[in-house]
Amino acid sequence: MLNLSLNDILNAEFSLYENNPVLKNPPNSFVIADPSVLTPDKSPDGKWHLFCHTFFGVYRYVSDDGISFSRAQKIVSRAMRPNINLIDGRYYLFYERTRPVIFNALSLIGLKWRSEIYCTESDNLSDWTEPYPVIKKTRDFEEYKGGYSISNPFLIKNGSIYRLYYSCGQTFIKDCGFCEPTHISFAESESISKDYVSRTSPIISPDKSIEYLNLCSGCLKVYRLSDCYIGLQNGIYEKDGKSHSAIMLLKSTDGISFEFVKPFLVPQKCANSNWMAQYVYACCLTCYEGKLRLYFNARNVSDNLRGRESIGIFEGKIK
Repeated sequence: MLNLSLNDILNAEFSLYENNPVLKNPPNSFVIADPSVLTPDKSPDGKWHLFCHTFFGVYRYVSDDGISFSRAQKIVSRAMRPNINLIDGRYYLFYERTRPVIFNALSLIGLKWRSEIYCTESDNLSDWTEPYPVIKKTRDFEEYKGGYSISNPFLIKNGSIYRLYYSCGQTFIKDCGFCEPTHISFAESESISKDYVSRTSPIISPDKSIEYLNLCSGCLKVYRLSDCYIGLQNGIYEKDGKSHSAIMLLKSTDGISFEFVKPFLVPQKCANSNWMAQYVYACCLTCYEGKLRLYFNARNVSDNLRGRESIGIFEGKIK
């Protein structure tokens, strides 16, 4: 829970960090994406820890200030879209487990994509347990004609119940040449590590009548505030014949039924770079020492060969 109200979020003064991006794609990967961040008060060493993925798995980066990061460790291969959680003194890293890299590459030419949610645990962020499955395919809407996809895990706790939000299905985005998640749903369990039961229908699906959701749903990050839930969702949409992604601010009374509040962060050309010109994707909201930071990844262009994904910061001052 964030000790903030919806008005605190709405009235905060947000601006892009002037030296974005703070993490650029490494030489062996076109992307570095899907940040999930531990603030110093939640880490064992009082530092910032950022988890993200490249083509080759999930990595952990470390920083003294949450801005200048050095890579410390590769956590797991065959992994994308991490979500790190500290619960009762133990760290739980949920992620989308894919098939080996060669199979992922072949999916671009028609091989069926298959992915599920896995988890690995640690007491110190350095030593990790053998990964184990958490959510497997159980619903028809998690499938698509090319296979099935369960991705973008994000955990919250409601009383004694753990709720794990996830994206599922895939929609082919023509100008990108790859797929993005079609729906958003969740699964619940009384145990953090097992026995999750998936909801029987999605909570968010694409809608041609909604400007920022007319292609597919992207992913959803949910935060409980003092007076409601908020969702930060990057819908995928078509505009002027091109696909785009932007982060929307949603609100909810129960964390299930969400309504649109406003665009939160949209694609734009920055003064010294076009690194976030066409897509703003997955994000992680932190609040530390009275300051808000939204870590997010963005993409410059849709083209498969020229497109690069990097990670940046959107900073907020609470009034």
